[in-house]
Amino acid sequence: MTKQTTLVWFRQDLRIKDNPALSWAVEQGDIIPLYVFDEQSDDVEPLGGASKWWLHHSLQSLQKTLKDKLIIRKGKAADEILALAAAAGVDTIVWNRRYEPGELSRDKDIKQKLKEADYKVKSFNGSLLWEPMQILKNDGTPYKVYTPYYRNGCLGHASPRYPLQSPDDIKFSNHDVELGDVEDLALLPTLDWADDFDALWEPGEVGAAEKLSKFIENAAQQYRDQRNIPAVEGTSKLSPHLHFGEISPNQIWYSILDAFGGSDNDNIDTYLSELGWREFSYYLLYHWPKITTDNFNKKFDQFPWLNDSNALVAWQRGQTGIPIVDAGMRELWQTGYMHNRVRMVVGSFLVKNLLLDWRAGAKWFWDCLLDADLAANTASWQWVAGSGADAAPYFRIFNPILQGEKFDKQGEYVKTYCPELSKLPNKYIHKPWEAPDKVLSEADVVLGKDYPNPIVDLKESRQRALSAYDEVKG
Repeated sequence: MTKQTTLVWFRQDLRIKDNPALSWAVEQGDIIPLYVFDEQSDDVEPLGGASKWWLHHSLQSLQKTLKDKLIIRKGKAADEILALAAAAGVDTIVWNRRYEPGELSRDKDIKQKLKEADYKVKSFNGSLLWEPMQILKNDGTPYKVYTPYYRNGCLGHASPRYPLQSPDDIKFSNHDVELGDVEDLALLPTLDWADDFDALWEPGEVGAAEKLSKFIENAAQQYRDQRNIPAVEGTSKLSPHLHFGEISPNQIWYSILDAFGGSDNDNIDTYLSELGWREFSYYLLYHWPKITTDNFNKKFDQFPWLNDSNALVAWQRGQTGIPIVDAGMRELWQTGYMHNRVRMVVGSFLVKNLLLDWRAGAKWFWDCLLDADLAANTASWQWVAGSGADAAPYFRIFNPILQGEKFDKQGEYVKTYCPELSKLPNKYIHKPWEAPDKVLSEADVVLGKDYPNPIVDLKESRQRALSAYDEVKG
């Protein structure tokens, strides 16, 4: 067989193990690995600040793994790929598919241009357990409800493919093309808000594998209950690694099953179903590409959102006067992450208690989350707003006091991120405005000075939300 030179275009698959495009290319002969930082192509969503920080370090990790052979470029992917293919004498270009609307449109355009230039092109599924076009109802239409989608559509379709091992003996093509450097992409923030990330996270394939091993060893067997407690390490925290493709869902899926067995284990079944939710998010975005900006449920087009910039800023800064909400928003700012239970609480508070548009929340999360994922972020915000597919009923409004008292009983989470409240007794840690003056004084808390008074009355705002919902439910 004649060996060929293949250009491997890395995207959100920054790993060597279980990388279908890379493995195929290595089998054909020499490779040229490429990463293009593309914010110029039409409809491609620019990364938020936290995501750029992660990408910088993830690319450095991949560069090291690829023995400093990774070519780094910045610009329109189509232009950069065609230029490199011509300069380096490439036969074939391969990549792992993406499913966001802008990426799909761009990839179709790139594939057409490459074929017109007589290059061979192949793409692979390297990021989903089940591709969106594979899972349809019996009548050929897409699912709109998660449970039948996952239980009947996905689990009833076919088992996910087993992950590939790292390719043996990667051979890199000799060329005279300048490599470029990760530093040239200027991804790191100029503000110092990301300084603490280094101590908390290890972007890259090695860090992802260590996170998964730690989860399997320490938390997976208690996942169903402990995942809701923000003060404990009850979740895998793999989402940033998964988003950037430093680990595949297939690797996670089979590592869990190989360690613990099948779905008769409630903890494992619950965790695998969370991977199913990620799949469903991509599924919705693929079949309804406008949901990033438009309500899935068109009735919400008439929803009477408020325009209160002061309330939005208070929410963003963790200064709402509602401790569990503020703790969550401060965790986000300090760590680039937020516990999933708390994400639902702060989301509900924004769209229901403050009546602020879910898009404002999605935009803030997009910029601040290390795991900011267009599909998951969009689907989650539409879910909590009540406007999405299989959404939480609008009348289900999270009570942040009860959520705090149930899942942060000792106030450990609140005390970590709202240290000004750390001396309050547990009885009042989630509702300091109810504490007697003597208790506040002994805790060195002056409401309105050391910690804000609530910016909204929870009971009244709940009723206001229900009244607003009555206007659109029809």
